[in-house]
Order: sequence, then C-alpha cells, then structure tokens
Amino acid sequence: MKLSYYPGCSLHGTALDYDTSVKDVCRLLGIDLVEIPDWNCCGASSAHMTSHEIGMRLPIRNLLLAAELGNDLLIPCAACFQRLKAAEKSLKENPGFWDLEHYPADIKILHISSLLADDEFAEIVKQKVRIKLDGLNLACYYGCLSLRHPKITGVSNYEQPQTLETIVTAVGAQPVSWSHRTECCSGSLTMARPDIARKLVGDIVAAARRAGADALVTDCPMCQANVESRQLDLDSDKYLPVFFATELMSAALNGQYPAKQRKVHLIEPDIMVNVMKTAPENREESL
Repeated sequence: MKLSYYPGCSLHGTALDYDTSVKDVCRLLGIDLVEIPDWNCCGASSAHMTSHEIGMRLPIRNLLLAAELGNDLLIPCAACFQRLKAAEKSLKENPGFWDLEHYPADIKILHISSLLADDEFAEIVKQKVRIKLDGLNLACYYGCLSLRHPKITGVSNYEQPQTLETIVTAVGAQPVSWSHRTECCSGSLTMARPDIARKLVGDIVAAARRAGADALVTDCPMCQANVESRQLDLDSDKYLPVFFATELMSAALNGQYPAKQRKVHLIEPDIMVNVMKTAPENREESL
C-alpha cells in the first residue's frame, strides 16, 4: 500500500518522536509513505482563529499538492486532520469560492488511528507483535479534534469511538472503561488560560486513575503534550504518562522500548519499561 503523508508542523518539531513511530509502524506493516513535497502549515490553530480565508487556503494548498500525487492521504495529527477535512468539505461543496472549477482529487483523507484499527491491519499487528504489552492498563484518550464535528470529520461513532481500543488490544494491552475519553484537554488554551488547562487536565487524569489506568494513550500531539505537562502543575503523588498509540505499537512490534524514547516524556514512562522487561517474547509469532 502506498499513501501520501502529511506530517504537519508538530511532527517535525515538538512531536518528532510521534513522526518517527508512525513511520516505523507503517514500514513494519508494509505501508509506503510518500511525504507531500513542499507542504505547509495547516493553520491550526492560530490561522483559522484569525482569518477564515487564511485558515482554509493553507490546508487547501496541501490538498491540491496531495491531489497531484494521487494517493490516499495519511495524517497523524488530530488538528491537521480536522483542518484538512474542513478544507476538503469546502472544496467539494463550493470549489468556485476558492477559484477552482472543481475539486480535482478523488482521494481519501485517513487519520492514523482509523487506518491502524482497520480489521486487516489490526490482524497483521496481532500476528507480528514480538512482545505483548500484557498487564498494561490504558485509558484511551481521543480528545476532540479527530472526532468532531462529525459533519466535517465524517466520524460516525464520535461519542463512543473504538479505534484506540482496537489498537491497544492488538498489542496485548488492556483498555479500561472510563468517562473522559472524548473530553477536551484545553490544549489551545494551555498558555493563555493555564488555570482552565489545569482544571480540565486534572479531571481527565483523575478519571483515568479511578478507572485503574496505568497510563493514557492518545493520537493527538497537542493532547499528549498538554495532558503530560499540565499534570506537573497538579498536587498529586501519582502522575500518569501519556503515550502515542504508534509509540506502543512500535515497541510491541520491535520487541523493545528504546532508552532514548524515555527522554521525550515529561513523566517517566516506568510502567512501559517494566512491562517490556517482564513480558515474555512472542517467539512463535515473531519467527
């Protein structure tokens, strides 16, 4: 399978490790990624909050570049996914407004979790896992951008999504049942209103703890950074690390959790390190 790839700004900056794990997982699953040449920022969130036209023309340019490649388009970042889906909707409904006779692309915009939770890939992952993450209880945290608004994202199960749970189960971990999986973490307000960020993150982490989670897992770079960093402002004696779904999948498929990966976390991922040390290698599947 060949897919066009739009990493977005975060995955070339603060979430570089997310980009690395996405590429590693796709390589292991036989997915050939072709990065869109000369891609630009999608505009989230400063552009579309400042000017609707700028906020739309930025992702539109990326879609037109992707159309030239002709492959379906993979997007790991939830904010980028939401902005390019919004641009796609506008292009299809009113191309003339954007100086086009018609939207020339017949490509699908795929979010990374939707792709990896597909039945075919989930089964391949189960077969290729070298070390199952058994004993790791995870609160699957979606946030809000990759799911809402359903008229833009096309997501049908935005209240009860299951993609992250499918991924977690495929690598042998256990998803917990909890209440805050689609609540906003206030990522866009974390600098302007840290008081709001602390309150919302505190609620999310408390809910995950009540459910018995050892950690959270997400597919949004803004959520990962915000939920992990704002926990350090809380009066707590137990912080929960926040993993990317592809980070866990890469470790399970490769059979190791790299020491350098620990350095990118603000909260020590000791639980992951311990699971990888104690879990027996799935030798039958890895041979």
